[in-house]
Amino acid sequence: MGATEQGPQQFGDGEEPQSDDEESTAVLRTVGKVIKMCRERQGMTQAELGAAIRYSEEQVSSVERGRRAPKPAFLEAADKVLEAGGLIAGLQKDVEEARYPKKVRDLKKLEAEAVEICAYDNSVVNGLLQTDDYLRAVFGTRRPAFSEDEVEELVAARLARQKILHSGRMIPAFSFVHDEASLRRQVGGRMVWRQQLERLLDIGQIRNVEIQVLPFEREDNPGLDGPFHLLRLREGTTVGHCDVQLVSRLISDRREVQTLELRYGTIRAQALTPHESLAVIEKLLGET
Repeated sequence: MGATEQGPQQFGDGEEPQSDDEESTAVLRTVGKVIKMCRERQGMTQAELGAAIRYSEEQVSSVERGRRAPKPAFLEAADKVLEAGGLIAGLQKDVEEARYPKKVRDLKKLEAEAVEICAYDNSVVNGLLQTDDYLRAVFGTRRPAFSEDEVEELVAARLARQKILHSGRMIPAFSFVHDEASLRRQVGGRMVWRQQLERLLDIGQIRNVEIQVLPFEREDNPGLDGPFHLLRLREGTTVGHCDVQLVSRLISDRREVQTLELRYGTIRAQALTPHESLAVIEKLLGET
């Protein structure tokens, strides 16, 4: 059904901004003020605007107070009804990023400044390479479980980060090393897993992307402590990132970064070449 064929839409626009996430809160409050200004300029009440765009008065009020992140449909409808000339609809990108967890926004900003991104993964395929269905399967395994809305928000945030693989600006060099176990684990079931392997084969053809496999038979693996990233920034510094078991941490201490660089260098040297690695992925597909 379209919005005109049903009652006021269910909001489902995410949780209230976290109190310690000042940046997100400020963005949503600004968006709310803009909508309120345009509404009052048209001489409409919150109830009248809600009725016109098929949302409740309470939902409009929550948006105007910056307590909720409005979905694109809300912004587009409000822009049209309030004759804002694109002012409100043009806020969609700002709202979208404000909906993401702060740690995701921070990592996305660092990735945008990177000239090289290196990643080691030993449990699942790296997030920048995951398909939509694989992403949902990964987030779906979390305990306690995420709600459906939370899963969709996390998927959207991850897909937004993936845009860096095809960005229009100076694209960084990517190096991904996957432990063989991460490729053999059939996350989401056989079909989702096969589609994920096919995605790796496609991305592995991009000239600035190297995908390598660390085989089971390698005795030397300094990555047993878990997955990690290294981001070499344009300014010349390098930062690390680890995301394991309830902890997501950016690492800037030079000694800790050097430790990760040493580990990644060894892992990369022990891994198969990119050409050999893609052959391994093709072989896995052929075995199923």
